[in-house]
Amino acid sequence: MKRLLPLLLFLVLLSPALAQQKRLTLDDVYHPEKRLSVEGSTPIGFRWLKDGEHYLQRADRSAPLFKVNALTGERTPLAEAEQMEAAFKKIPDLKDNEARNATRGSFTLSPDESGLFLYIKEDIYYYNLARRQARRLTNSTALEKETDFSPDGKHVAFVRDNNLYVVDVERGREKQLTKDGSARRLNGILDWVYQEEVYGRGDYRAFWWSPDSTRVVFLQLDETGVPTFPVVAQTEVDPELEQEYYPQAGDPNPKVRLGVVTIGNGENQWVEGVKYRPEDEILIVRVSWTPDGRAVIYQVQNREQTWLDLNSFEPGRKSSRTLLRETSQAWVDVTGLPIWLEDGSFLWQSARSGYSHIYHHAGDGKLIKAVTTGDWSVANVYGADVANGWVYFAARQENAVDQHLYRIKLDGTGLTRLTEKAGSHSANFNKAFTLFADTWSDVRTPQQAALYRTEKTEQIRPLAEVRESTLKDFLLLPVEFMQVKAADGFPLEASMIKPPDFDASRQYPVLVYTYAGPQAPTVGNRWGGRTYLWHQFLAQQGYIIWEIDPRSASAKSAALAWPIHRNLGELELRDIEASLEWLKK
Repeated sequence: MKRLLPLLLFLVLLSPALAQQKRLTLDDVYHPEKRLSVEGSTPIGFRWLKDGEHYLQRADRSAPLFKVNALTGERTPLAEAEQMEAAFKKIPDLKDNEARNATRGSFTLSPDESGLFLYIKEDIYYYNLARRQARRLTNSTALEKETDFSPDGKHVAFVRDNNLYVVDVERGREKQLTKDGSARRLNGILDWVYQEEVYGRGDYRAFWWSPDSTRVVFLQLDETGVPTFPVVAQTEVDPELEQEYYPQAGDPNPKVRLGVVTIGNGENQWVEGVKYRPEDEILIVRVSWTPDGRAVIYQVQNREQTWLDLNSFEPGRKSSRTLLRETSQAWVDVTGLPIWLEDGSFLWQSARSGYSHIYHHAGDGKLIKAVTTGDWSVANVYGADVANGWVYFAARQENAVDQHLYRIKLDGTGLTRLTEKAGSHSANFNKAFTLFADTWSDVRTPQQAALYRTEKTEQIRPLAEVRESTLKDFLLLPVEFMQVKAADGFPLEASMIKPPDFDASRQYPVLVYTYAGPQAPTVGNRWGGRTYLWHQFLAQQGYIIWEIDPRSASAKSAALAWPIHRNLGELELRDIEASLEWLKK
């Protein structure tokens, strides 16, 4: 009885507080103008500069970019707006308001930090920061896409009418690198399926500069034989029917190959690959360079994605070599690019053990050592501080709902958690790994970002003004994380929001919410945005909100996802049904 008294007192004190808080309405959740903000306090335009001691950031989306001293917080404009506007006003045929708007819009800083490019009326313009001079780089009725600086900042590459071009930023001289582009042949740009299913939604760029800025490697896609699929352009006032090249199951995929073009003379060499069988219908799923620019590193999969080859090709030679092959009886996930170390070896993320871990390989592909091990999976590898022997990564190492930042020695010792606060963390490290920006949220808190020293994880300052939450006056019910047993006893991750004044003796309607895709968890201690508000609204109307991850969706391991191969839906449904049986009890 003595133990119950504090709990009863807490509930008595809590009830008036709940009664004083406002309940959500549908307008609060979804009204185009009246809805509550679900944005957090995260920096806009954040980017580390190459000295590792400064970063770029905007105060808001319409504000200029500032160069910020990471330790002192001192800010200086990257470019003075008045000087920049005056430079653009000198360009013929550019109106005063267009020159003024150029200082307020978005732009891209060159890797060498000497200049920037931006779009005005769908053409590319360049601004030299030191000389305060502006130049128009393109003058075409056709649209330039996927624009990217060379590493030395002297050229800008782009795609126009499915052909690859470069332009010299100082002279404005344009050079066409490919000439066979058409509606069916794409150079340097991905089709819809490749960007959506292979490289990632919104990423259409399919060319990559060499580190020394002398070459560009690019993908060519040939859509001959690929059927089209009608798509309605629903965002238009008067929707039109568009035809997209879209291979469905059994249809031909686009044929792909890699070219390496030299900027100086415009000569192209097609990458001579490992000899694959025609029935493999290969996919080229990632492309990069070695840091010295001597070799193109490209990843190849068969259409079934049961294997992945990491290949190396040196321009000027006539063949590639395979550094390693990943295999699976189910499928092999694409996990990123190799991270090259100064001695020519590299770090590689693989689920070959059934769990996603970091492996250290020699330059020829030979395995040196597993850097991380255990019954947990690495989510993201940030890189290595070779001088001090540390590798930095993110993982759900301690439980399945919180993601933390970690480091570990290259030899696999000294695993250390860097972040303390429960929730979900992601990082942006400077080049030396001495400082990092940590973006964090939990189930009740929108994203926030702060700057930290890596040693001792000492916070320097928030990276954005922590705004007073618009949600503070509203009733937000607790989210309870739990594990429930599947039919075979496997612990499934779940979360529940109960209605106010929940009574376990009553029956309630239940909303079951899950995505259930392989290694794509719904349950997690992270901010859920507007979906979270929708669930809170329903709970306040008397619903139980039940989020459940079947084991294949939990991201605990690839091995848990593989059994659904060629059996999609059956095993997932069994786990969901088991969770509902538990809920009914």
